[in-house]
Amino acid sequence: MSKRIVVIGSGAAGMSAASEAKRTDKDAVVTVITEDSDIAYSPCAIPWVFEGRTSWSELVMHDAAFYAKERDIQVLTETSVTAVDGEKKMLTAGGKEIPYDALVIATGSTVFIPPIEGKDLPGVFGVKTVRDGKRLESALKDAQNVVIGGAGVIGLEMAVALRNAGKDVTVIEMMGQAIPRIADADMAAKVQERLESMGIRFVMKAPIQKVLGTDKVTGVTAAGVDYPADIVIFATGVRADLRIPKMLELDIGQLNAVVTAPNMQTYRRGRLVDGVYAAGDMVQCQSSVVSGPTMSQLGSTAVKQGRVAGRCAAGGTGVFGATASPWVSALGGIEIGGTGMSAGLASWYGIRPVSGKATGLTRARYYPGGTPITVKLLADPVSHRIIGAQIVAGEDVTGRINWLTEMINHGVTAEDFAVRAENAYCPPTNMVRDVVLAAADDLLRNIEG
Repeated sequence: MSKRIVVIGSGAAGMSAASEAKRTDKDAVVTVITEDSDIAYSPCAIPWVFEGRTSWSELVMHDAAFYAKERDIQVLTETSVTAVDGEKKMLTAGGKEIPYDALVIATGSTVFIPPIEGKDLPGVFGVKTVRDGKRLESALKDAQNVVIGGAGVIGLEMAVALRNAGKDVTVIEMMGQAIPRIADADMAAKVQERLESMGIRFVMKAPIQKVLGTDKVTGVTAAGVDYPADIVIFATGVRADLRIPKMLELDIGQLNAVVTAPNMQTYRRGRLVDGVYAAGDMVQCQSSVVSGPTMSQLGSTAVKQGRVAGRCAAGGTGVFGATASPWVSALGGIEIGGTGMSAGLASWYGIRPVSGKATGLTRARYYPGGTPITVKLLADPVSHRIIGAQIVAGEDVTGRINWLTEMINHGVTAEDFAVRAENAYCPPTNMVRDVVLAAADDLLRNIEG
């Protein structure tokens, strides 16, 4: 009898799991169940639809018919799982009972909207799905003033997109800097300055206390001050969707996310649960920087975890290792990226890192088109191990962040880096000695004190 594999969730983790399960066992009966109407799309690209760089149709790579015909995977859209019986290996979805031999839970996360007065008024949005985006797009036709709650990466990407679309945008952030937690204040300030030059207004150290309006949004109150708004978008983070894990009584970790083994298999009361796997935003994983858990709610992480979960659910083997959670964003003509820990996050773990910093150009000085680049490295003051890096530049941040991620994942010290690191050179792509190496020199000087 063919193995029955059910995947709950159609995001990056879910669809990667389904495809990998089918590759591993071509005879398996693979079914995907999702509440969404669209599948196999990139939520990361949603902001760029609003400024016309792409379209909703281009965001969706494949539909259910494609998966049925090309990959022999059945996808049930707009279908909710209402019950799961782990002993019988049976779930209820769309009013029907569906048996499984292996289950992959990839329901992702939900947008966190603070429990404040007025949060349910028409004109308040959290944007995570294509459906959310289309609703917001419709509302924006009659709106000019937009308030975005939260100055994280998603909030800033939305701010830039809507400003480029001609809207008046105010970003309100409860912390004292943009991109809190994952970026240092000095690096985030460069991004904030660029966005302010575009006409985006920032209000810092001001949590949104209330959404104003009667029949629809008219503004918000933040730190006792009222700000007008036709639309309010909350980009205040996401939380793991734990509905299905709680039905199965799976172990939830200290970060309020599902605990898994390296092969993405789940636990119940400390014991592995046969045939049940989880992947994506709902899972806590192992940090490659410190001994302990971390959240890595990134598309790249979801795909990697989903592939492991799908392969193992189909009887294969695989491991998701510790992660440095590298990230990058393009904002207002510049890029910012990071990997490992920021100084703020390191302090949360009791580490007061030493830093090194350097500036330069992304191309040879005499070659046209180069843009400023700033590289910052962080190291543990005791072991001298590099634990974090951030880069702000006009181009080519991703490659440098990937390079530094490998160094962090391999436990390289500042001294090791100075000896082992090499860079390729071509005038149109970088300086003869990359700015990353200059930052490493500064880091060593500061360590040696």
